[in-house]
Amino acid sequence: MNKVFLIGRLSKEPELRYTQSGKAVCSISLAVDRRHQGEGQGPSADFIPCIVWGNLGEAVANNLSKGRKISVEGRLQVRSYNAQDGTKRYITEVVGSEVEFLDSRPNGGGGAPAGGNSQNDLGSFGGTPVNDDDIPF
Repeated sequence: MNKVFLIGRLSKEPELRYTQSGKAVCSISLAVDRRHQGEGQGPSADFIPCIVWGNLGEAVANNLSKGRKISVEGRLQVRSYNAQDGTKRYITEVVGSEVEFLDSRPNGGGGAPAGGNSQNDLGSFGGTPVNDDDIPF
């Protein structure tokens, strides 16, 4: 079984691109904290590349920014390509099938409550309720 579940913060702005056939793909880098290994060692993190396809990728690119806390559920993918210098290069990344926004939008702009699932609970966070038909995913 190939299943990955990560919680972390975006370490850079999401990058949205489109394939030649017009399908959206969003690249993100997730900073995931490591558990402390011993005394004297400060906190450390792994920076994990993730991609999210389609409408979900567009939603991630349009609604998230560097520093936002999210969870990503998906699968690990290893792919290879031949570099210009003729060497074979490998890329390991998470292909996200579910993304959950875990914090509110910055600057008091409201946003999804922790969990990001209930669009109708926005009133307590200062946001405006959103019609389910307007949600892109």
